[in-house]
Amino acid sequence: MSLEEKKAIVIETETETETVKPAKKDNYKEKAEKKRKMAEMNPHYLAAKNREIPPEKRLRRRKDGDFRDVDDMHTANYYFENEMRKVKPYYFEYKSFAKGRWFDRTILEVFSSEFRDRSVDYYVTVKNKLHRYAIEKGLLTINDKQVTVDTIIKNGDTIGHKIHRHEPPCTDQPIKIVHEDQDLFVIDKPGGIPVHPAGRYRHNSIIHVLKKELNIPKLFRKQLDLPTSGLMLIARNSTRAQMIEREMSSGQIQKEYICRVDGKFPDGEIVCDAPIKCISHKMSVNYVHEDGKASVTKFERLSYNGKTSTVRCKPMTGRTHQIRVHLRYLGFPISNDPLYGNGTSWSPFIRPGERMEEKDARLLVDKLFEYSPIEDWDEPEPNALTTTTTIVEDDDDTRCSECSCSLVLGKNYEQLCIYLHAWRYKTKDWEYETELPFWAKEDFNDDTAPVKYKNTLVVQPNVAV
Repeated sequence: MSLEEKKAIVIETETETETVKPAKKDNYKEKAEKKRKMAEMNPHYLAAKNREIPPEKRLRRRKDGDFRDVDDMHTANYYFENEMRKVKPYYFEYKSFAKGRWFDRTILEVFSSEFRDRSVDYYVTVKNKLHRYAIEKGLLTINDKQVTVDTIIKNGDTIGHKIHRHEPPCTDQPIKIVHEDQDLFVIDKPGGIPVHPAGRYRHNSIIHVLKKELNIPKLFRKQLDLPTSGLMLIARNSTRAQMIEREMSSGQIQKEYICRVDGKFPDGEIVCDAPIKCISHKMSVNYVHEDGKASVTKFERLSYNGKTSTVRCKPMTGRTHQIRVHLRYLGFPISNDPLYGNGTSWSPFIRPGERMEEKDARLLVDKLFEYSPIEDWDEPEPNALTTTTTIVEDDDDTRCSECSCSLVLGKNYEQLCIYLHAWRYKTKDWEYETELPFWAKEDFNDDTAPVKYKNTLVVQPNVAV
């Protein structure tokens, strides 16, 4: 057989092989999409998805006495002072299952490296020259047993840290009930109070106040920022909570907000579609960025008092701080916004009409750290952190006689609210709205606003003598 004949046979064989090559398999995303569509056509799947898990089944997932089921509402003792809601200090024990990265390390090493709001001295330094503090006093535990500095954390351990908790104050404005039925609370949230326990707040939160005042064991909430006021949907069971979540995520709920911004906002409907990215999770700051998520907000001016404008906002997407960020980007920030407003020392790094660069993001976060130190949101340092500590005198009203922690707030809590209000929520089946806040009126005078609405972080210009 000649060389040419051999080549012809090889080419013919390759051609036959190519013609019988199997079809390209679906990729992972295509398979997942097919399965999802098939599942949605299955009535049994949909029924199971919408069915609430019976309480007895939920309870079987956890052991009796699980620390996550502990009810500590009996420690919530509220009082009102200087137009603020306050809660009396109380003992509280943080508990957590040991994380994988903690295994086979000493409890001192884990706490001193993972929880940097306190120094190593807090855990081991002599307090009042009588005993060692957190560890020797039994404030740190593993599986409810006292530990030493050399105790090793193992898989399955439950870590505890008991503290005498001092919560910051919040607004004293009442929580108004807009609508109530067996499945749902619709409330008018006042500005200046967080929705759920977070950071230094626990009992001073919407959820805990409602639990205490209405004697309700469990509530399911949708989020509003601490300084924002207005409508909130709070489900009374998981079935209604899931229904609201589906309505939210599918865009069925149309939301309208009211805000007050600097300057005269333009006429007509203004649409901002600038993408938003989280710049810092720790500092909870976001801004327009090239790598941000798609975000759309519609704005319309309602009135102008010669200094500031009342604006209606319709967020079409649900990014964190979306309305506040888009207004800043348009050059009309909420007039008393302590984070995105004008006049702060970090406002030059948040430039209207410009997407944030990495260099400005770093400078912004550094500046925010200066003005909002981490200790503002963590437990205050005890007085007894060094060997030179002395016993707190009975007449020292600046420190707690129980735990020696400072009673002088490390953060200015005068401003609690901003001019942003969730006004109306509606779907094709229901609609709820609140009264407009006092600052949304056309004749509102910015100069006479209450102290809790004034931005105390604005840098005052130097006055020549």
